[in-house]
Amino acid sequence: MAVSGQRRRPVVALYERIADAVHDGTYPPGSTLPSEPKLAVELGVSRPALREALLLLQEDGLLTVRRGVGRTVNDRPPRRGFEHVRPIEELIGAGTPLRVRALLRTVEEPTDFTTQHLLAPARAELRFWESLLTGEGTAAALSHEWAAADELLDRVHPEFARALRAAEARAGQGAASMLSVLLGASRDTALTAHSGITATLLGRRRGDQLGRPADTPAVLVTQVVRVGEIPVLAAKHMLPTGAPALPVLQSH
Repeated sequence: MAVSGQRRRPVVALYERIADAVHDGTYPPGSTLPSEPKLAVELGVSRPALREALLLLQEDGLLTVRRGVGRTVNDRPPRRGFEHVRPIEELIGAGTPLRVRALLRTVEEPTDFTTQHLLAPARAELRFWESLLTGEGTAAALSHEWAAADELLDRVHPEFARALRAAEARAGQGAASMLSVLLGASRDTALTAHSGITATLLGRRRGDQLGRPADTPAVLVTQVVRVGEIPVLAAKHMLPTGAPALPVLQSH
């Protein structure tokens, strides 16, 4: 698929072909994939490219390598579209996504954070969403999300730009996180993401919003999502002590 004139790397396209075959039942859960030489011939690709795509599929939980057996399809492969990126309300929802309550939907000038992570020029206008994530009547996390400037989104990911405008137009009919809007608009667009985790304290304003004392320990998760090399979304998620567990996969 082409995105604003940019083509996905061949290994990404190959990844998608195999993932589609898993999800459409060509390679059902529990089945063993053909050997590398046979699969490379079937797909009409080189073995090095195939090996790289298979490694990515293994890292993302679709495949498992078993000694003496080969590569098998996992019994419960991840849902299509979330192999790489998932909204935080699903990650910390323990199987039941947290509810998203919109606190603020506005446009603001870049801060140091968004200048650094979205590469936004000084006088750009960025959509900013502040949301409270709740579960079982308890505030679990506070989420701040920024989208890249509309002019950039219209060029590199117009579907996301349109979806953001539509989500804001129906804001009174139920809220969603900006990342979930991005994922919903990205079925044919490859995304990559990078996250960081640090320990901090809530502070007074965030403590008031979460119903916790200002000196409550918290985990701050920062996130940047890109289309190719271009950042389209940046976020900060504040999780106070006592929030649902956040699963973390460390990579090197």
